[in-house]
Amino acid sequence: MAKASTSKSGEAAKPKAAVKPKAEAKPKAAAKPKAEGTGKPNALQQPLTPSKELGAIVGTDKIARGQVVSKVWEYIKKNNLQNPENKREIMADAKLEPIFGAKKVTMFEMNKHLAKHLTK
Repeated sequence: MAKASTSKSGEAAKPKAAVKPKAEAKPKAAAKPKAEGTGKPNALQQPLTPSKELGAIVGTDKIARGQVVSKVWEYIKKNNLQNPENKREIMADAKLEPIFGAKKVTMFEMNKHLAKHLTK
């Protein structure tokens, strides 16, 4: 009589299952294009009114928050207002100081200060 093989734990060894061939992947359906102008604009797209101080840099018309940030960065780079030793710092000039409330802010603090100068 032949003995069944056992594993170290004393249990009978199980036969290996046959490997099943992989099923072919089904092609994914193409995403439906969204209709233009549907849904609410997100926070970066919603038009806001800049304050008088911020309007001196970005204009006084309603503008989206994302565009405000872009225009402020254009102004900062055009006027060379980044600290050369620490590019994360922005040195405020006469137009930016009333917006930032300080002589220097970091680029991470900038959006917080800009938000105070934008209204619905």
